[in-house]
Amino acid sequence: MTLTQHDIDQEIAAEHAAYEKRLADGGPVEHQPRRDYAPYRSSVLRHPKQPPVTIDVSKDPELVELHSPAFGERDITEIDNDLTRQHNGEPIGERITVSGRLLDRNGRPLRGQLVEIWQSNAAGRYAHQREQHDAPLDPNFTGVGRTLTDGDGHYHFTTVQPGPYPWRQHLNAWRPAHIHFSFFGTAFTQRLVTQMYFPADPLFPYDPIIQSVTDDAARQRLVATYDHNLSVPEFSMGYHWDVVLDGPNATWIEEGR
Repeated sequence: MTLTQHDIDQEIAAEHAAYEKRLADGGPVEHQPRRDYAPYRSSVLRHPKQPPVTIDVSKDPELVELHSPAFGERDITEIDNDLTRQHNGEPIGERITVSGRLLDRNGRPLRGQLVEIWQSNAAGRYAHQREQHDAPLDPNFTGVGRTLTDGDGHYHFTTVQPGPYPWRQHLNAWRPAHIHFSFFGTAFTQRLVTQMYFPADPLFPYDPIIQSVTDDAARQRLVATYDHNLSVPEFSMGYHWDVVLDGPNATWIEEGR
Protein backbone atom coordinates (compact mmCIF):
# COMPACT_ATOMS: atom_id res chain seq x y z
CA MET A 1 0.00 0.00 0.00
CA THR A 2 1.31 3.44 -0.95
CA LEU A 3 2.23 5.65 1.99
CA THR A 4 0.36 8.94 2.09
CA GLN A 5 1.24 12.24 3.71
CA HIS A 6 -1.46 11.50 6.30
CA ASP A 7 0.36 8.29 7.24
CA ILE A 8 3.64 10.17 7.66
CA ASP A 9 1.94 12.96 9.65
CA GLN A 10 0.60 10.41 12.12
CA GLU A 11 4.02 8.78 12.50
CA ILE A 12 5.68 12.17 13.06
CA ALA A 13 3.10 13.04 15.74
CA ALA A 14 3.67 9.67 17.45
CA GLU A 15 7.46 10.13 17.45
CA HIS A 16 7.11 13.65 18.89
CA ALA A 17 4.72 12.43 21.62
CA ALA A 18 7.13 9.60 22.49
CA TYR A 19 9.99 12.08 22.80
CA GLU A 20 7.94 14.38 25.05
CA LYS A 21 7.18 11.37 27.27
CA ARG A 22 10.86 10.46 27.47
CA LEU A 23 11.60 14.02 28.58
CA ALA A 24 8.79 13.94 31.15
CA ASP A 25 10.19 10.67 32.51
CA GLY A 26 13.57 12.32 33.06
CA GLY A 27 15.25 11.41 29.80
CA PRO A 28 17.90 13.64 28.19
CA VAL A 29 17.32 16.27 25.55
CA GLU A 30 17.94 14.63 22.18
CA HIS A 31 19.83 17.11 20.04
CA GLN A 32 20.42 14.56 17.30
CA PRO A 33 17.77 12.48 15.50
CA ARG A 34 17.52 8.76 16.03
CA ARG A 35 18.89 6.71 13.17
CA ASP A 36 15.82 4.48 13.19
CA TYR A 37 13.37 7.40 12.92
CA ALA A 38 10.50 5.57 11.23
CA PRO A 39 8.84 8.45 9.28
CA TYR A 40 12.10 8.96 7.36
CA ARG A 41 12.31 5.57 5.67
CA SER A 42 15.87 5.98 4.39
CA SER A 43 17.17 6.39 7.95
CA VAL A 44 15.75 2.97 8.77
CA LEU A 45 17.48 1.46 5.74
CA ARG A 46 20.82 2.99 6.82
CA HIS A 47 20.43 2.06 10.48
CA PRO A 48 23.46 -0.07 11.53
CA LYS A 49 22.66 -3.67 12.35
CA GLN A 50 26.15 -4.56 13.57
CA PRO A 51 28.49 -2.90 16.13
CA PRO A 52 31.15 -0.49 14.76
CA VAL A 53 34.39 -1.99 13.47
CA THR A 54 37.50 -0.72 15.28
CA ILE A 55 40.44 0.17 13.04
CA ASP A 56 43.93 -0.16 14.53
CA VAL A 57 45.73 2.72 12.81
CA SER A 58 49.00 1.82 14.59
CA LYS A 59 49.35 -1.11 12.20
CA ASP A 60 48.35 0.70 9.04
CA PRO A 61 47.92 4.49 9.29
CA GLU A 62 46.58 4.66 5.73
CA LEU A 63 43.43 2.83 6.78
CA VAL A 64 42.16 6.16 8.06
CA GLU A 65 43.07 9.57 6.61
CA LEU A 66 45.40 11.24 9.12
CA HIS A 67 46.52 14.28 7.18
CA SER A 68 44.79 17.60 6.81
CA PRO A 69 43.08 18.41 3.49
CA ALA A 70 45.29 20.27 1.03
CA PHE A 71 43.03 23.30 0.76
CA GLY A 72 44.76 26.64 1.00
CA GLU A 73 43.63 30.13 0.09
CA ARG A 74 45.29 29.77 -3.31
CA ASP A 75 42.75 27.05 -4.16
CA ILE A 76 39.69 29.24 -3.49
CA THR A 77 38.88 31.71 -6.25
CA GLU A 78 37.01 34.99 -5.82
CA ILE A 79 33.84 33.58 -7.39
CA ASP A 80 33.75 30.21 -5.61
CA ASN A 81 31.44 31.64 -2.96
CA ASP A 82 29.29 33.55 -5.48
CA LEU A 83 27.07 31.03 -7.25
CA THR A 84 25.52 33.81 -9.36
CA ARG A 85 28.82 34.60 -11.16
CA GLN A 86 30.06 31.14 -12.14
CA HIS A 87 28.56 31.13 -15.65
CA ASN A 88 28.25 33.48 -18.62
CA GLY A 89 24.69 34.53 -17.82
CA GLU A 90 22.56 35.40 -14.80
CA PRO A 91 20.84 32.51 -12.99
CA ILE A 92 17.07 32.57 -12.67
CA GLY A 93 15.56 33.20 -9.25
CA GLU A 94 15.64 35.42 -6.19
CA ARG A 95 19.22 36.27 -5.26
CA ILE A 96 20.14 35.79 -1.62
CA THR A 97 23.14 36.35 0.63
CA VAL A 98 23.85 33.69 3.27
CA SER A 99 26.37 34.49 5.97
CA GLY A 100 27.25 33.42 9.49
CA ARG A 101 29.98 32.07 11.75
CA LEU A 102 31.43 28.64 12.42
CA LEU A 103 31.88 28.22 16.20
CA ASP A 104 32.98 25.66 18.76
CA ARG A 105 30.92 24.76 21.84
CA ASN A 106 32.32 27.74 23.76
CA GLY A 107 31.47 30.27 21.05
CA ARG A 108 35.04 30.57 19.80
CA PRO A 109 35.49 31.08 16.03
CA LEU A 110 36.87 28.29 13.88
CA ARG A 111 39.27 29.96 11.45
CA GLY A 112 40.40 28.84 8.02
CA GLN A 113 37.83 26.03 7.74
CA LEU A 114 36.63 24.89 4.34
CA VAL A 115 32.87 25.41 3.96
CA GLU A 116 31.10 23.88 0.94
CA ILE A 117 27.48 24.23 -0.11
CA TRP A 118 25.26 22.58 -2.72
CA GLN A 119 21.61 23.16 -3.50
CA SER A 120 18.79 22.93 -6.03
CA ASN A 121 18.06 25.77 -8.41
CA ALA A 122 15.09 28.13 -8.11
CA ALA A 123 12.83 25.50 -9.69
CA GLY A 124 13.84 22.85 -7.16
CA ARG A 125 16.13 20.86 -9.44
CA TYR A 126 19.74 19.77 -8.83
CA ALA A 127 22.33 19.81 -11.60
CA HIS A 128 22.94 16.08 -11.18
CA GLN A 129 22.73 13.28 -13.75
CA ARG A 130 20.57 11.13 -11.44
CA GLU A 131 18.09 13.92 -10.70
CA GLN A 132 14.54 12.73 -11.44
CA HIS A 133 12.53 15.91 -10.84
CA ASP A 134 11.25 17.18 -14.20
CA ALA A 135 11.60 20.87 -13.28
CA PRO A 136 13.80 22.86 -15.69
CA LEU A 137 17.56 23.05 -15.40
CA ASP A 138 19.21 26.47 -15.30
CA PRO A 139 22.22 26.66 -17.66
CA ASN A 140 23.63 29.51 -15.58
CA PHE A 141 23.39 27.81 -12.20
CA THR A 142 25.32 24.74 -11.04
CA GLY A 143 24.40 25.05 -7.35
CA VAL A 144 27.83 24.42 -5.80
CA GLY A 145 30.10 26.79 -3.90
CA ARG A 146 32.89 26.90 -1.32
CA THR A 147 34.81 29.32 0.85
CA LEU A 148 37.16 29.52 3.85
CA THR A 149 36.11 30.99 7.18
CA ASP A 150 37.96 34.21 8.05
CA GLY A 151 39.76 35.15 11.27
CA ASP A 152 36.45 35.56 13.12
CA GLY A 153 34.96 32.34 11.79
CA HIS A 154 32.75 34.10 9.25
CA TYR A 155 31.64 32.55 5.95
CA HIS A 156 29.74 34.28 3.15
CA PHE A 157 27.86 33.05 0.07
CA THR A 158 25.85 34.71 -2.69
CA THR A 159 23.38 32.39 -4.40
CA VAL A 160 19.71 32.07 -5.40
CA GLN A 161 16.78 30.96 -3.28
CA PRO A 162 16.46 27.19 -3.78
CA GLY A 163 13.05 25.79 -4.61
CA PRO A 164 11.19 22.98 -2.83
CA TYR A 165 11.03 19.67 -4.66
CA PRO A 166 9.23 16.29 -4.57
CA TRP A 167 11.25 13.32 -3.35
CA ARG A 168 8.89 10.35 -3.68
CA GLN A 169 9.28 8.76 -0.25
CA HIS A 170 5.50 8.83 0.00
CA LEU A 171 2.59 10.21 -1.98
CA ASN A 172 2.91 14.00 -2.38
CA ALA A 173 6.19 14.20 -0.44
CA TRP A 174 7.91 17.60 -0.76
CA ARG A 175 11.16 18.81 0.76
CA PRO A 176 11.30 22.35 2.18
CA ALA A 177 13.76 24.71 0.51
CA HIS A 178 17.23 24.11 1.95
CA ILE A 179 20.97 24.42 1.35
CA HIS A 180 23.38 21.59 2.15
CA PHE A 181 26.50 22.61 4.09
CA SER A 182 29.76 20.69 4.49
CA PHE A 183 32.52 21.59 6.96
CA PHE A 184 36.05 20.18 7.02
CA GLY A 185 38.17 20.04 10.15
CA THR A 186 41.83 19.06 10.10
CA ALA A 187 41.29 15.75 8.26
CA PHE A 188 38.96 14.29 5.65
CA THR A 189 37.49 11.99 8.30
CA GLN A 190 36.30 15.08 10.19
CA ARG A 191 33.94 16.22 7.45
CA LEU A 192 30.54 17.26 8.83
CA VAL A 193 27.39 17.73 6.76
CA THR A 194 24.12 19.46 7.61
CA GLN A 195 21.28 21.47 6.05
CA MET A 196 20.13 25.07 6.43
CA TYR A 197 16.44 25.95 6.07
CA PHE A 198 14.54 29.21 5.59
CA PRO A 199 12.16 30.81 8.11
CA ALA A 200 8.41 30.12 8.14
CA ASP A 201 8.52 27.43 5.45
CA PRO A 202 5.01 25.90 5.21
CA LEU A 203 6.48 22.46 4.42
CA PHE A 204 8.21 22.05 7.81
CA PRO A 205 5.35 20.11 9.47
CA TYR A 206 5.16 17.63 6.58
CA ASP A 207 8.84 16.83 6.09
CA PRO A 208 10.09 13.77 8.01
CA ILE A 209 13.74 14.73 7.47
CA ILE A 210 13.67 18.01 9.39
CA GLN A 211 11.11 16.52 11.80
CA SER A 212 13.56 13.72 12.61
CA VAL A 213 15.26 16.36 14.77
CA THR A 214 12.53 15.80 17.36
CA ASP A 215 13.61 18.44 19.87
CA ASP A 216 11.98 21.77 18.97
CA ALA A 217 14.96 23.93 20.01
CA ALA A 218 17.48 21.76 18.16
CA ARG A 219 15.30 21.78 15.05
CA GLN A 220 15.01 25.57 15.15
CA ARG A 221 18.82 25.84 15.07
CA LEU A 222 18.65 24.55 11.48
CA VAL A 223 16.59 27.56 10.38
CA ALA A 224 18.32 30.73 9.21
CA THR A 225 17.18 34.19 10.28
CA TYR A 226 16.32 36.94 7.83
CA ASP A 227 18.85 39.74 8.40
CA HIS A 228 18.11 43.01 6.63
CA ASN A 229 21.67 44.20 7.29
CA LEU A 230 22.95 41.35 5.13
CA SER A 231 20.67 42.28 2.25
CA VAL A 232 22.49 43.96 -0.62
CA PRO A 233 20.60 47.04 -1.90
CA GLU A 234 18.90 46.43 -5.25
CA PHE A 235 20.45 42.96 -5.42
CA SER A 236 19.79 40.29 -2.76
CA MET A 237 17.93 39.33 0.42
CA GLY A 238 20.07 38.42 3.44
CA TYR A 239 20.02 35.42 5.78
CA HIS A 240 22.15 34.78 8.86
CA TRP A 241 23.00 31.27 10.06
CA ASP A 242 25.61 30.39 12.69
CA VAL A 243 26.82 26.81 13.04
CA VAL A 244 27.96 25.40 16.39
CA LEU A 245 29.86 22.14 16.02
CA ASP A 246 29.64 20.72 19.55
CA GLY A 247 28.03 21.04 22.94
CA PRO A 248 24.44 21.55 24.14
CA ASN A 249 23.76 24.21 21.49
CA ALA A 250 25.23 22.26 18.60
CA THR A 251 23.72 22.41 15.13
CA TRP A 252 22.38 19.08 13.93
CA ILE A 253 24.96 17.24 11.83
CA GLU A 254 24.57 14.11 9.70
CA GLU A 255 26.67 11.97 11.97
CA GLY A 256 28.64 8.99 10.73
CA ARG A 257 29.10 7.31 14.07
